[in-house]
Amino acid sequence: MSTPADVRAATPVPGSGHPPLLDVRGVRKVYDGRGRSVEALRDLTFGVAVGELVCIVGPSGAGKTTLLRCISGLLEPTSGEVVLQGEQVTGPPRGMAVVFQEYGRSLFPWMTVRQNVELPLKEKKVPRAERRRLVEEALEAVGLADVHTAHPWQLSGGMQQRVAIARALAYEPQVLLMDEPFAAVDAQTRADLEDLVRALWKRLGVTVLFVTHDIDEAVYLGQRVLVLSASPTVVLEDVVIDLPAERDQLTIRSLPRFAELRGHVYRLVQQAKRGGGAAASGPPGRAPEAM
Repeated sequence: MSTPADVRAATPVPGSGHPPLLDVRGVRKVYDGRGRSVEALRDLTFGVAVGELVCIVGPSGAGKTTLLRCISGLLEPTSGEVVLQGEQVTGPPRGMAVVFQEYGRSLFPWMTVRQNVELPLKEKKVPRAERRRLVEEALEAVGLADVHTAHPWQLSGGMQQRVAIARALAYEPQVLLMDEPFAAVDAQTRADLEDLVRALWKRLGVTVLFVTHDIDEAVYLGQRVLVLSASPTVVLEDVVIDLPAERDQLTIRSLPRFAELRGHVYRLVQQAKRGGGAAASGPPGRAPEAM
């Protein structure tokens, strides 16, 4: 029998000791159609504390996007609930923004960079002067202040994704959901965008939930990595990423501890593909003393 939601709500976030800002409680999603039911999510329970950066990985078809849609209020769970700051999510919450993988489809080509970033603020009825300030600060934060009059089709893929990130930041979210946002860019651009996300996360203190297929990316970015099983989905393991807080691509990826954590998460994902439970190797252990 599933644990009652009120019991789950009292559980501190692993590694932080704090109650969750975002609380996913026994979320289950079943799709009905053509005379049969498909259970996509079976029982997903986890919390994300204020200011955390948590990554989610799992095999293809594990329901990662379905989970994000439930969290963002775009899809209603069959059972269970998503709670943000103590309030049940029943529709898109004002304190949440989403950055999608297909950034080209989320930007309007006939609008300038500035207009794309400003659009959600207009819908939010933010006063004009405040909109201008928020847009300027967001574009400055992602390094695009000098191209605000350009159109998305005039920019590279990496720059277009920066526009999408700026639009989310200008909204001043408490929680930022990122659904494989760097899957469509080249390796060097991807590394630059990973560092941009960590820099913005540290500077702004926003809570980030980041979905990715890339295990190395998840270990490099996150404070925790949630490894999902194959569908019907549960959390196989909540892996604490005990790497140094200050990270750069070359130093961190060269650490033995990075390789240990990457290997552990990789084994979990491979076991999930085979339909197994938690990895037989056990938890990844503790990191050596800070360098």
